[in-house]
Amino acid sequence: MQNKIEQYTSEINSFQPADAAELETFRIRFLGTKGLIKDLFEEFKTVSSEEKRVMGKVLNEFKQLAEGKYQSLKESLTVESETTGTEADLTLPGEGFQSGSRHPLSLVRKEIIEIFKKLGFNVTEGPEIEDDWHNFSALNFPEEHPARDMQDTFFIKKGGEKGDIALRTHTSSVQVRMMENGKPPFRAIMPGRVYRNEAISARAHCFFHQVEGLYIDENVSFADLKQTLFYFVQELFGEGTKVRFRPSYFPFTEPSAEMDISCTICKGDGCQLCKYSGWVEILGCGMVDPNVLENCKIDSEKYTGYAFGMGIERITNLKYQIKDLRLFSENDVRFLQQFQSELI
Repeated sequence: MQNKIEQYTSEINSFQPADAAELETFRIRFLGTKGLIKDLFEEFKTVSSEEKRVMGKVLNEFKQLAEGKYQSLKESLTVESETTGTEADLTLPGEGFQSGSRHPLSLVRKEIIEIFKKLGFNVTEGPEIEDDWHNFSALNFPEEHPARDMQDTFFIKKGGEKGDIALRTHTSSVQVRMMENGKPPFRAIMPGRVYRNEAISARAHCFFHQVEGLYIDENVSFADLKQTLFYFVQELFGEGTKVRFRPSYFPFTEPSAEMDISCTICKGDGCQLCKYSGWVEILGCGMVDPNVLENCKIDSEKYTGYAFGMGIERITNLKYQIKDLRLFSENDVRFLQQFQSELI
């Protein structure tokens, strides 16, 4: 055993690998699970008790020698490989790097904000965790309204001094906070992330992004609302985009409507996206319900206003013809690279 250790020691001391492959062969030969050191330790079990004290020390020193040699050679090969690349030869061309790009939702969000800023709208934001009053009650949601059920809302805490605490289901809660803390006139949009307890699919997600708008002043009419939204559509989707309003229902507006635009893919001829109707719904809107104004201590006899809300994902789908909502949150570089030319 002593002779073997001396022979292996001489071999280790004289070893100089030409590349990483030879060094790996060295590691496997001496330090691998079936290597020579493992064999020597098995053989050590048969050494007599008198020799074990001496041979044990020799064997441990030999193992340390092999491990130290391997680490030293590994570090030297790493340094050598680093200094033989572009850093060592300054005449070589540079190594290119890939620039990032803005997320399509960020691009559309910014474009929407810029359009409404031209009309005098300010940008207002609020918390994503809300109490019952700001998320539901102040907005004229009755106690039995389906949106209060667990199937739609992520509740964080039930009951308490301020009622249920939940992740906001719409950015309308920001409108309530703005009306409570200020005095008319108000003209603002509220972009932000919202949450609803829905199954994730190509057409739905448990979180998404909205932009809501609110205008309150004296003598505000539905005609003002229609003209504002018509201007928005022409700016975002281009002149010639048709618009129509359909009667609808929302607890916080009366009268209420949903607004459709002519399909951006088939230009109104009919396709799978618009379900062959030629129209695609993009937002809900209406005149602010007097109850909502009174809940926020605003005189509904003196002031009127309109509100609207849209999903940024829906607008982005139409603008870039993206069919699967899940692409927005998967961080797939191949998907994001398609918007490199949209850097702004």
